[in-house]
Amino acid sequence: MNKIEFYKETEFKETPIGKIPRDWEANKLGSICKFKRGFSYRSDQITNNQTPIRFITINDVEKEGGLKRSAERIYIKEPSEVNPEFLVNNGDVLIANTDMAKGLIIGAPILIKNLGEKCAYSMDLTKLIFDKTKIDGDFLFYYLMHPQMRQKMKSSAQGTNVLHLNHEFISEFLIPLPPVVEQRAVAEVLSTVDEAIQKNNEVIAKTERLKKSLLQELLTKGIGHKDFKHTEIGRIPTEWEVTKLASVGDFRYGITTSAVKEDTGIMLLRITDIRNGGIKWSGVPYCKVTESEFNKYKLEVGDVLFARIGATTGKTCYIDQPVRGVFGSYLIKFVPKIKIDTKFLYFYTQSWIYWNQVNRKKEGQLKKGLNTKMLGSLLILLPPFEEQQKITEILSIVDKKLELERNVKARLERIKQGLMDLLLTGKIRVKVN
Repeated sequence: MNKIEFYKETEFKETPIGKIPRDWEANKLGSICKFKRGFSYRSDQITNNQTPIRFITINDVEKEGGLKRSAERIYIKEPSEVNPEFLVNNGDVLIANTDMAKGLIIGAPILIKNLGEKCAYSMDLTKLIFDKTKIDGDFLFYYLMHPQMRQKMKSSAQGTNVLHLNHEFISEFLIPLPPVVEQRAVAEVLSTVDEAIQKNNEVIAKTERLKKSLLQELLTKGIGHKDFKHTEIGRIPTEWEVTKLASVGDFRYGITTSAVKEDTGIMLLRITDIRNGGIKWSGVPYCKVTESEFNKYKLEVGDVLFARIGATTGKTCYIDQPVRGVFGSYLIKFVPKIKIDTKFLYFYTQSWIYWNQVNRKKEGQLKKGLNTKMLGSLLILLPPFEEQQKITEILSIVDKKLELERNVKARLERIKQGLMDLLLTGKIRVKVN
């Protein structure tokens, strides 16, 4: 990275999009770019088998912009059928023409960079064609990713069942442009943060794979066992038991009440507050309940709660800190009636053994979700209590690592957002030495 200095701009001029530095220009998108829709294709023209031309479609676009690394790659069966005008090069910028099933990916940009193979793009994407000596593609990409521009793109969507991008309409959007040298410097700063985020994502993915492997190992082989037996849920150590959840504990539905914004001193944990098994307590609302209701539905350290309806059916969360709160009606609380490490149960509910059973139970009746009878009928394997604790300790270390890395990612994303807000509006300037 070049040596970059930051300084605060003091001289601004008024424009239709607000104040920008005096030496910047406010240009219409249509005056600096031409729009070129991609290759119109039939389903029989693409394949999952690798060919000389990879095909990039809207399925490769992240919701708010960027190229998905996890997307399944598809290819053009007959490369000769693709006109060279639909090929892309490094530095090209594409935008999404339509929305997805749950919408508003429309206008999200992709920057073509280091793909490593020849690529064509589909008709549900548009290439922005611009003079790369005057417009830096990386800068344009980041500006199109800025929340303010993303919102304008979403607002421009037209249509009924499927929303489409109106090129004539968005061509009128104004974009503030610094001198091209500064454009490159701004993009370099933001791409450096993006690289740090990507490295962090790789650490998170690696840690998640480690946890999955440990769950498989610890929940089938345990710790230090030599003798095993075959059971209805597979091969497990001889000392372990297989039993129904109903014989291990009871289940209690949550309270039916409304969330309120005012701080009543009692939080209301809802199904929507569960994220990747964790809870973001700062976003949990409050509620008004009587003292008897609070005592009946209160949350305590060690509680395991099951989501009983909707897309998250079967997911669980674990209460790992003291909170003054109750759980809502779409959650079911596990109440142990034997000696069990409830965090072991929580980890068990993340295993394939648990999910195979849950998916069979809710198959074809997702709207109905799970009830206490169905949960009680699920099988659980039970090591001796001391071994439950040892397994929990190992998996908790991995979870702590995941928590730390996700916190790092959140901080990096906040840094990136702050830099975008300052650099793309000229409030903070950069110069290259």
